[in-house]
Amino acid sequence: MHGIYVGATSAYAGKNLIALGLGLKLQKDGYRVGYMKPIGALPFKKDGKPGDEDAFFIQEILGLEGDPEDVTPVVVDQDFMVKAFSGRTEDLMPKIEQAYERLSRDTDVMIVSGSGSMFSGKYCNLDGVSIVKRFGLQALVIDRFDKELKYDYLAVMKETLGEHLLGAVLNDIPASFMSELTTMLIPFFEQQGIRILGTIPSDPLMGAIRVEDLCERLGGKLITAQERKDRVVENFLIGTMQVENFMTHFKKSRRSAVIVGGDRSDVHLVALEGQCECLIMTGNIYPNDIIMTRAEVLGIPLIVVRDDTYTVARKMEAILSRSKLRDAIKIRHGADLVASLLDFSYMEEKLGLA
Repeated sequence: MHGIYVGATSAYAGKNLIALGLGLKLQKDGYRVGYMKPIGALPFKKDGKPGDEDAFFIQEILGLEGDPEDVTPVVVDQDFMVKAFSGRTEDLMPKIEQAYERLSRDTDVMIVSGSGSMFSGKYCNLDGVSIVKRFGLQALVIDRFDKELKYDYLAVMKETLGEHLLGAVLNDIPASFMSELTTMLIPFFEQQGIRILGTIPSDPLMGAIRVEDLCERLGGKLITAQERKDRVVENFLIGTMQVENFMTHFKKSRRSAVIVGGDRSDVHLVALEGQCECLIMTGNIYPNDIIMTRAEVLGIPLIVVRDDTYTVARKMEAILSRSKLRDAIKIRHGADLVASLLDFSYMEEKLGLA
């Protein structure tokens, strides 16, 4: 039995996407796959048993039926945090080790998902680096592009993990950065002994969110076109500018939500006639009857929220960068991306599966 630890340089880097894509591809190749997430940061109960929401989701998609208390032996809730920071937490590594041994029976490869970054959990000695070394796993470290790549972090991973570092996956790479990456940075990483297992380009669909979920996350109220709540939002525009300038920007944007005050009927009409994905009315101001009627006729959802436009825009940035991998279309698309862009031949050889 062999094990892959899916870690990252930061939170929200794409660990669920990679873990799911790895599992589905290995299953397709005929391997018996096991899965666990030792530290759960999203407490959730299923059939009365505590676990991690993301772990339950991946288990379900992979068709696995491990005991939730084995899949996520440690769930970080408020009680756990209080004990940890007051020094009353026992050594939990043996508990994780026993769960790992049970889940890995009759499997060819175990996928172990991290939580947060590779150093998250260091305060209670349950960080990714410690788990990788304790179980003799091969670590796949994801680095998601955010203005730049975290070169120093990956260098530290190589120095810290040594032969336990399987390689790195570079995620969410914009097209404008791809040339520099392939001609300069990837050769540099390879010289440092850091194998680049795959480069995943920015993909609007993977950061998209359904209107219904967006409404919930913003704490808003959907007031029109309830039947179109499954529409997908990939981006957003702020409608505070003059209508002529707004029209110029709007024509360049696809699948965008428009964030605008409820009293800007001029912008509302341009966005509606341009078939925006949804209109988000800020300041708890409802649009007039003409806008409401036109939105219903065109089938465009209107969401009313209490926050001001600036606050909603900041929330939207966070939501779109952390959108959950839940919709069926995202799962299929993400799994296909992972299967086509990651170097599975190298990974299987390194793990002794080939």
